Amino acid sequence: MRVLIVEDDRETRDWIDGGLSEEGYATHAVGDGREGVALAVQGGFDGIVVDRKLPGLDGVSFIRAVRSANVQSSIIMLTALCETHQRIEGLDAGADDYLGKPFAMAELVARLRALSRRPALSRESSSLEWGPLALDLTRHSATCMGEPLDLTPTEFRLFEILMRHAGKVVTRSMLLEQVWRFHFNPRTGVVETHMSRLRGKVRVNGGESLIETVRGYGYRLQARPRPA
Repeated sequence: MRVLIVEDDRETRDWIDGGLSEEGYATHAVGDGREGVALAVQGGFDGIVVDRKLPGLDGVSFIRAVRSANVQSSIIMLTALCETHQRIEGLDAGADDYLGKPFAMAELVARLRALSRRPALSRESSSLEWGPLALDLTRHSATCMGEPLDLTPTEFRLFEILMRHAGKVVTRSMLLEQVWRFHFNPRTGVVETHMSRLRGKVRVNGGESLIETVRGYGYRLQARPRPA
């Protein structure tokens, strides 16, 4: 597994680099956000470990930049800022997980291992269809009646979960855990905000959204979707 490390503190960077190398990872470490983006976009990295505070380009902006370039590498954000809204900001930008400083090397390795197992699940069904909707995980594309849907990375993950549970209710807690990695229920409207935007995009001929809000439970794709 190839891992890109983007951390400006040399001591911390060398410690992570050495620790992951000892665990058998092939690493490349840099200390600047812009340099990190250039390397990430070139591709070839299975995972990225990025600090939140960086020169050149901060961690959140780094993640937004690489996700906008359709980089699919798993991303772990390192941060000493552990307030809920700060973690949400990083996860919402496209990070897959976060790790608060200070942390144990064993935990970072465990989180990288956990993230590396996710693509295997996706390959079981890389193409999903439900009525007029289609999702291609290989090309990272989504369509409605053959027309492309312009989805952000977070919206794409929400759409994938709905497609995998098509016709069934997906609860708010499920979405918080699978998209934002919260194993508790924080008081935040992040799910509602993003689902509202996604519902506005997943429509047939500009009509009613194919995503239903099931009051008190969660969301689901229409049980019997038909083109308008």
